[in-house]
Amino acid sequence: MTDSRLRISENDGITVVEFVDRNILDEANIQAINEEITAVIEQAHTPKLLISFSNVDHLSSAALGALITINNKIREKTGQLHLANIDPQIYEVFVITRLNKLFNIHDTTDEAHAAFAG
Repeated sequence: MTDSRLRISENDGITVVEFVDRNILDEANIQAINEEITAVIEQAHTPKLLISFSNVDHLSSAALGALITINNKIREKTGQLHLANIDPQIYEVFVITRLNKLFNIHDTTDEAHAAFAG
């Protein structure tokens, strides 16, 4: 078992995911992160995920692809996904790729937390 690249906690029925690494660029790491979050989604009846990017300085396009996959898996289970604390430079990438339209993005985890319905 490799060390987790994530810190996962539970708060009011919402799973909060934080990244250990400042740079999410490595293909193997992204794969591991994707598998770990997928396992969380599969365990939940209706997944409510809040992914915080507070530690993250760099995100690769593969990481964005993994996020889209995660979002689709959550939608299949009628769950909710909210993202928070995205660095302005990373957010710029979300805007350029129009992913800011796909994801629910909030400035802070508190705002994201409050945005969950039900």
